[in-house]
Amino acid sequence: MKTIGIIGGGQLGLMIIEQAHLLGARTVCLDPAADAPAFALSDERIVAAYDDPAALEELCRRSDAVTYEFENVPGSVLIPLEKRYNIPQGFRPLYDSQDRLREKENARAGGLATPEYAAADDEASLRAAVAKIGLPAVLKTRTLGYDGHGQLVLKTEADIEKALPMLAVPCILEQFVPFDFEASVVLVSDGSRVVTFPIGRNVHRDGILDLCFVPAGEMDDELRGRMAAAGERFMLTCGYRGILAIEFFVKGREFFFNEMAPRPHNSGHYTIEGCTTNQFRELVRFLLGEPLQEPRLVAPTVMKNILGQDLEAAEAIAAENRPGVHVRLYGKTESRPKRKMGHITFVGMTPAEYGAVWADRFVK
Repeated sequence: MKTIGIIGGGQLGLMIIEQAHLLGARTVCLDPAADAPAFALSDERIVAAYDDPAALEELCRRSDAVTYEFENVPGSVLIPLEKRYNIPQGFRPLYDSQDRLREKENARAGGLATPEYAAADDEASLRAAVAKIGLPAVLKTRTLGYDGHGQLVLKTEADIEKALPMLAVPCILEQFVPFDFEASVVLVSDGSRVVTFPIGRNVHRDGILDLCFVPAGEMDDELRGRMAAAGERFMLTCGYRGILAIEFFVKGREFFFNEMAPRPHNSGHYTIEGCTTNQFRELVRFLLGEPLQEPRLVAPTVMKNILGQDLEAAEAIAAENRPGVHVRLYGKTESRPKRKMGHITFVGMTPAEYGAVWADRFVK
């Protein structure tokens, strides 16, 4: 029986472990929190920091293949380990995704359209970037930004002054794209073949994913096909293996790369019940060296992210045990208003039906 090592013990690790067990594999998980959700199911646990060299070495030693479920694991720590252990995805996609400037440059090199961008490291370079790109624009920290953190929209000259404290760390200024909506695609590649999950439309609230509607009804087959093909070409061009999620801004018939994540993605959680195979299972297949399966959507699906403020509503819905309504709570010991506590997948539901029947069950 093979053992999969997972760096990170959050809900993504938990769902990787569920699929690993279904496919007959053991798991060992590393996380700094003793109450990490994934520890509830993992066969072995290591409580240690993500960048603890001895702990990472021990994880790799116990594992036949190692993956990561958290993109803030320092990519550099994997470089020496990759030479001696089986880390099939390698450090590169993790490393490329950890700096927004490097990520944008890499996206362009891989054939994807991006908004205009420029580095902003101090007031002079920020003003030069504004002169080049124009306003409105979005100033983002180059590292560690997620779920809307580390971002500021600049609309006027006065906003530039307000943004100066952000320049305590390296930043990137990006052209503001008045997009129609955001879409995301999850892909898994074994290096020669790429399987692509159905593309969903994402709705955010306060910078955090709130809803995902699949299929993205605002896109026709031609546009969906172009987006999927662009993602597949990008993955193969970059030599990425394993799993990759790409978020795009969609404007009319065009789409622009926003960001990527080399791990299972929140917008792909609907695949567990909404597709013939799911993002976690295909990642595990890849890690075990098994052939990938092409996913198909079983029915129109809606995924609702459950943050702390909606936990009670989600628990009530779970107790109702309705067909086609799948409530997954992550078992986190502390609930906070904007903390991801679970998700609900509604299989066989359109956006209109969700809005009419379910939207009022949750905090507005």
